[in-house]
Amino acid sequence: MCIGYDNYNNKEANMNGTHQPVALYAGVEGGGSHSAIALFDADGKCLAECQGSCINFLLIGMPETERRIRALVDDALQKAGQPAHTTLRALGLSLSGCEVDETNEAFRQNLLENHPTLTESCFVCSDTVGTIATAFEDGGMCLIAGTGSNSLLLKADGTTHRCGGWGHLFGDEGGAWWIAHEAIKWVFDEDDNLRKPPHSTEAVREAIFTCFGVTDRFGLLAHAYTKFEKQRFAALCEHLAAAARHGDPLCLQLFKEAGAWLGRYIAALLPNVDKEMLSAERGLQIVVVGAVFRSWPLLRDGLLEVAGPLLPAFQLLELRGSLCSGAAFLAARRAGHRLPRDCSQHTKLLCSWRQ
Repeated sequence: MCIGYDNYNNKEANMNGTHQPVALYAGVEGGGSHSAIALFDADGKCLAECQGSCINFLLIGMPETERRIRALVDDALQKAGQPAHTTLRALGLSLSGCEVDETNEAFRQNLLENHPTLTESCFVCSDTVGTIATAFEDGGMCLIAGTGSNSLLLKADGTTHRCGGWGHLFGDEGGAWWIAHEAIKWVFDEDDNLRKPPHSTEAVREAIFTCFGVTDRFGLLAHAYTKFEKQRFAALCEHLAAAARHGDPLCLQLFKEAGAWLGRYIAALLPNVDKEMLSAERGLQIVVVGAVFRSWPLLRDGLLEVAGPLLPAFQLLELRGSLCSGAAFLAARRAGHRLPRDCSQHTKLLCSWRQ
């Protein structure tokens, strides 16, 4: 059994000439619906990739989260042709729900105590930090607009700053939930004679009633309260985007306002951005994540009106593939090794702006 590069048994086996130790690094991406792992050697070559089910300790609990991580590592080792239960040099975990440093550290310690042969070193971070580490070599910014919204800055020294991410009751402006809520509120307010919408609500009404399968406002109440599902409201965003692409003025305005909010999420972090990031040849690098960015042409004017005047140049980049390489890179760096990689392979350009 191969159990780690610096492990005594491994050294002894090497001295006896039975085999050469191999330093292996792994990165895990974990979310509410799926997980993935990638296994690398010390030169950054990907040896194996595997998929798994949900890994989110808030949903499945700590013990089951640990079990699934162990199973993913075992699957990757087997696929790479490595001995069973080989100890990794470093394991990076980029998981949704891992937003609090104290909780992450407790999770890391428990994992190492309960699975002492899993890895010599472990690094735990949020999926947002993992996204930035996957896209950029030495830090950058992440802007998220999925069901919810937030932004996060990861600096070269590893420090982070964030804005938003507080859920639909306290934020999520510019995300799919917010866009849907704003559309529904215009319909309710118009019918109550509370305020007059700036444009006709005809297309918005049709989108709402079609999405929820109702015929009037009262039919929405059960979906809003007794049978509330945030994802159901977020799904309305696709219907509104379709109406906007067909030129509906109110839907166009909703997406422009969403873009403006996302621009504010960028602006909120600028006081913490290092000068080196701002003065880079291509400007500040921002990786964008979330289904709302599929409607980028509808968001563009609003975002640029807010963020454009504040920055000499910036680029928005979309992530390609999983967060596994970023998680592995962070873990390897924490263990004292800089894992070679080409970040450009993990992103594609969405927008380039220069004053």
